[in-house]
Amino acid sequence: MSATHDKMMNSSTHKLYHVHGCDSRQYLENYFSKKPEMIFGDDSLIFPIENLTKTFKLGHIKGDILIDISKGSVIHHLYSACEFYKHIIVLKVNDRCILELKRWVDTRTGAFHWGHAAQLHVDIEGKSDHLNDKERKVRSALQHVVKCDLEKENMTEPIELPPADCIISFGFLEVISKNKDDYIRYLKKFSRLLKPGGHFVLIGLLYATYMIVGKDKLHVLKYDEEFVMKALVGEGFVIDRCEVKKRTNVSDLIDYKATIFILAHKEK
Repeated sequence: MSATHDKMMNSSTHKLYHVHGCDSRQYLENYFSKKPEMIFGDDSLIFPIENLTKTFKLGHIKGDILIDISKGSVIHHLYSACEFYKHIIVLKVNDRCILELKRWVDTRTGAFHWGHAAQLHVDIEGKSDHLNDKERKVRSALQHVVKCDLEKENMTEPIELPPADCIISFGFLEVISKNKDDYIRYLKKFSRLLKPGGHFVLIGLLYATYMIVGKDKLHVLKYDEEFVMKALVGEGFVIDRCEVKKRTNVSDLIDYKATIFILAHKEK
């Protein structure tokens, strides 16, 4: 193993996502693209899409405002949600992600291609003839992209966000939390954005410690299913459903062991 690779694998070189950022396009290419070498599709695309489709298909999770606070410039997890919420507000911690996201929303040259994710959605929903309509609805919904500072009391200062009917967080808490106390502190902040009775959809990685994006090795907080369930209950959430999918792919890019999907609601 080369000295460069050794240095890359040294935990002291881990970067914090919200502090140091990462190459947002490389993140999408590594973990969400349609490239043949992208082996994470079952966990990063199919598992979340299937569970989100099942969740929203029930019909009781809907409202006016959904807040998304997720890692990178991912949008595939919002395809189902856009059918049930009038406004989707996306919070991002760095400018590169905002630019990447807006490039797709505005259908600009060089935007990341999400067609394969849209196709998965309509196939799973059994509505293959609605592909173009699905893309249009998501683009229309993603008009509210707001920069946020996680350390401020009001993360979106000077903007005051209206309380949300639902929050979705995809792969985010584990990359911004240095330890479990941080995780609970940020979870509490997210909870404040949610109406009493509102729903929280949390998608994360279990037992991960790092993620490689381009030349950067990002810190990931290692936690298990029991920890995240207790953390949610401790912040006043009732767990409605929890699904865990064990990892089957093999790659040194990331060391998670399973993907978790949790649907919870905030007690009134």
